[in-house]
Amino acid sequence: MSRIQPPDTSEAALESLDTLEGAVERVTFADPESHYAVVRLKVKGLRQPVTAVGALAAVKEGELLHLKGRYEIHPKWGEQFKVVWWYAVLPATVAGIKKYLASGLVKGIGPEMAKRLVERFKADTLKVIDDEPERLKDVPGIGPKRVEMIRRSWQGHKEIREILVTLQGLGISLGQAAKIHQAYGDRAREVVTSNPYQLALDIQGIGFNTADRLASRLNLDPLAPARLAAGLIHVLDAMAGEGHVYVPKDLLLKEAQELLKVPPQPLDGALDRLARDGKVLIPDLAAGRGVYKRPAWVAENGVAQMLGRLVTTPGLNPLLEMEHLLGEVQKRRKLELASEQRDAVVAALKEKLLIVTGGPGTGKTTIVSCILDLYRHLGARVMLMAPTGRAAKRLSETTQFEAATIHRALEWSPQTGGFKRNPQDPLKADVVVVDEMSMVDIFLMYHLLRAVPQTSRLIMVGDAHQLPAVGPGNVLKDLMDSGVVKVVRLTQIYRQARESLIVVNAHRINQGVFPFIPPHWGRGDFAFLELDDPEALKARLLDLVVQDLPRRYGFHPVKDLQVITPMHRGPLGIQTLNHELQQRLNPQGEQWTWGGRPWRRLDKVMQLRNNYLKEVFNGDIGQVWGFEEESGQLKVNFEGRVLSYDPAERDELTLAYAVTVHKAQGSEFPAVVLVLSTHHYMLLQRNLLYTAVTRGRRLVVILGSKRALGIAIKNDRPVRRYTDLAAKLQQAIK
Repeated sequence: MSRIQPPDTSEAALESLDTLEGAVERVTFADPESHYAVVRLKVKGLRQPVTAVGALAAVKEGELLHLKGRYEIHPKWGEQFKVVWWYAVLPATVAGIKKYLASGLVKGIGPEMAKRLVERFKADTLKVIDDEPERLKDVPGIGPKRVEMIRRSWQGHKEIREILVTLQGLGISLGQAAKIHQAYGDRAREVVTSNPYQLALDIQGIGFNTADRLASRLNLDPLAPARLAAGLIHVLDAMAGEGHVYVPKDLLLKEAQELLKVPPQPLDGALDRLARDGKVLIPDLAAGRGVYKRPAWVAENGVAQMLGRLVTTPGLNPLLEMEHLLGEVQKRRKLELASEQRDAVVAALKEKLLIVTGGPGTGKTTIVSCILDLYRHLGARVMLMAPTGRAAKRLSETTQFEAATIHRALEWSPQTGGFKRNPQDPLKADVVVVDEMSMVDIFLMYHLLRAVPQTSRLIMVGDAHQLPAVGPGNVLKDLMDSGVVKVVRLTQIYRQARESLIVVNAHRINQGVFPFIPPHWGRGDFAFLELDDPEALKARLLDLVVQDLPRRYGFHPVKDLQVITPMHRGPLGIQTLNHELQQRLNPQGEQWTWGGRPWRRLDKVMQLRNNYLKEVFNGDIGQVWGFEEESGQLKVNFEGRVLSYDPAERDELTLAYAVTVHKAQGSEFPAVVLVLSTHHYMLLQRNLLYTAVTRGRRLVVILGSKRALGIAIKNDRPVRRYTDLAAKLQQAIK
């Protein structure tokens, strides 16, 4: 596994660095996922602001920063100060205080209120908030309730600042200190100094490398049991992030030894202790001994056992007069089913468990519509669902039947932190149909099956050649490989679909054949434009999205066009492309700094994780709608529902002018522009290319090199995922 090495922040290394001190004048760019930010600093004695870049995503405008790093010359942006280490202190100037309070750091104070406070109390503003908060009532618009809100929020941040004094010498950022305080409260210093590895286990965004760096500064024993255990868990979590349900024991120990730089014997003992504590399980599998974290073990075993019970439990009475039923549904829907489509519909009426799989243009939607029609006319209770909101909406539109996300169908309860639908209160359904099954990971499958009544039929529809789920597992493939579940494969492309080069080329790619490339672009629904130099490619992409495609096809550049790229970082990654596309597509939008980065009204944004309270889910796309100065909340419009986001929820949103292939999965867009360069070499795989091409409904433009296209088509060796579901399912029905 590749790992990003943290910068050297040892005392000797820091001593050799340049020092810079300045007030944050503007946060030009900030990404909380990578913590990378670009800020402009007003430095005493210098006329022009200094540009500082590095892990500064938590800084606020107005803060005074002490930085250590190096001056470098960027080929495009000129001189920059590359930050290795920094800490912040409260601003002392009136302008700095105003910017600091306007950043949304303190609840109850937005930009307008910050202006009023500073006009009233000048340089003493922070002192008044700290020592004499009752005086805040002298400012128009502040009553007793707001005074109390400000006092509580300020007191919390005061504690954080005191913690920062302790932690700044250890290289902890302001943002990380806030998370540590939120998790541990008054115990924060004790936890950090006694067992910094606990941070990696408890706090999202603080990983093992950060904890290990802390431990090194605290001179903790490299063979300490807490370090060994944290290293093993870190490797398990990292590999779960790559889709693995378990890790072979030998591989886990090898990776942990490489990470921790320790001999193998202590790691064996640490792994045994984790097993005795119930945190991991180490079963004998057909492929050798595997190591599971307990939740993954419970999920995989549970899925196998519940599917085993489902397939062996009698369901509804067998249906008679199948030919008559098929004739009636074809008459109602004014269509004629082909042979393999008839087989799929018949199987859906007979089998307790069924998988229908096929590529674009093979009639999956037609089959689902017929299945739903038949069961509704037979009086059966049917539930239709998909993993994401966009996939569920598309399913509703194409089938004309109501569909929900799996999460919504299972009824998430914020009060209990779990789903309301379970074995004690199952779904009220005789038939459950799940589309886009390739996106379902082992944990979601586990919760779904817990809610499916044993007498129900479960029909799973998906394209087995798409990318697997982002989460752990390869559920659709494992079920197909098990031989336990009936599988109907659709292979015939129907007449209307054959006229689409998107469909034809998707199937060619899937078969390992180079796609047809029209000699002239701008006439059909598929085009390839050859470029590989990153800067030239980026410039052509911007022209395509902003001018060419809207002019040639009439597409709206934001609502209809979606840029897709395999990578997060680099000159052709989503971070760079989103920044560039924002500048071109929304240059005049009213702008606010929120959560450490600039946002503009009508910016295209994506939800990055499921938020059950807001009922908005991973992959949902919306637009920035406004900013509430008093509360510091950003407003986002998701298809008519305007939701409010606090600054602490910043990591739930990202710009979505460009998205990764994984984030586009389950969605369809009128037009897709796919960036495919040899600079994406490590990610060029056939299923990634196939998934990206099948996201476009009316147009797909591939912008990149034929060499990169050829590499992706030839690479039909997706990274193996360590799962044992197929074997467990075979065992469950014996």
